[in-house]
Amino acid sequence: MGLLRTILIILLVWYGIKILARLFAPFLMKYVAKKAEERFGQQFGGFQNQSQQRNAQKQREGETVIDKMPERHKSSNEKVGEYIDYEEID
Repeated sequence: MGLLRTILIILLVWYGIKILARLFAPFLMKYVAKKAEERFGQQFGGFQNQSQQRNAQKQREGETVIDKMPERHKSSNEKVGEYIDYEEID
């Protein structure tokens, strides 16, 4: 009788866990997805400080904004190499 009672308890616990998992799985998945989105945003620059948020609000639609001007004092290397013209030989 004790063996049958133990098997019955194990089956009830097993099915209880399955039912609870079906009820709480959507909430758990939403929580995990939200945390992953926050980590992704922090890692790849989704984080903006308050001054950037204010500047973004001040910009009007269609307005061009330059965050960083390119450096103009770069000198090009004139001695890049010699140009060689190749011919195909059949």
